Amino acid sequence: MTGKTHLAIGAAVGAAAAAYYSLDPEIAAQYIGIAAFSALCADLDGPSMLSSKLSKLSKFIREFALWGAVLFMGIIAYYYFTGQSMSPLLVGACAAAVLSGLVMKQGAIRNALVSVVGAALIYAGYMYEMNWLMGFGLFVAWVPWLKHRGMTHTIWAIPIWGAIAWGLEQQLQLEGIAITAMLGYSSHLVADTLTPSGVKWLYPVVKKSFKIRF
Repeated sequence: MTGKTHLAIGAAVGAAAAAYYSLDPEIAAQYIGIAAFSALCADLDGPSMLSSKLSKLSKFIREFALWGAVLFMGIIAYYYFTGQSMSPLLVGACAAAVLSGLVMKQGAIRNALVSVVGAALIYAGYMYEMNWLMGFGLFVAWVPWLKHRGMTHTIWAIPIWGAIAWGLEQQLQLEGIAITAMLGYSSHLVADTLTPSGVKWLYPVVKKSFKIRF
C-alpha cells in the first residue's frame, strides 16, 4: 500500500470517529488528524512508500520532509537555548508533521533524523512531565532501525500505540482518542494484509505472513 492510501484510510477512520464523538469542526479535525497520523506511523520502520520512479511532486515532498526535520530541530534548539517555554502539544504537532513527511524518505540520514526527533520528544516529555510524550518519543527513536514490516506491523504494536494515545487523550480531555488512534494504526496493518507480501501479525512468535486475497 502507498502512503497516500494509508493516509486516506486513516482519515476515513478519523472521520467516522468524529461523527460518533463530536461534529464540532475543531474537535473533528483532531480525531481525523490523529487517526491519519496513526495510519502512517507503522511505516516509520522501513523504506520509502513512494515509487522509485519519483515525480517532481514526490521529490519535492521528500526534500521538504528532510528540511522540515532540520527546521523542527532548529526551532526546538532556539526555544531551549533562549529559555523560552514551548507548548508540549505544539511540540507534538510539529513532530507529527515532520514525521509524516519523513515516512516518505529512506536511508540512514532519514533514520537518524527520525531518531533525533524522537529524542527531542523524550526530552520534551521529561521536561513537561508527560509520560505519553516520552513514550511517543521512545517509539519514534527506536522504530526507524527495525526491519520493514517487522515489529511495528504486529498485533503487539497496537496496544503500545494505544497506551501512548491514552496519555494524549487525558491531555486533550477528549473521549475516544486512544481508540481512534488504535483503529487508525490497525487500519495500516489490515490494508497491508491485502497486499501480496502480507503482514506478520504475530511476529516473532509466528513468523508467517498473513495475507487476504480476493
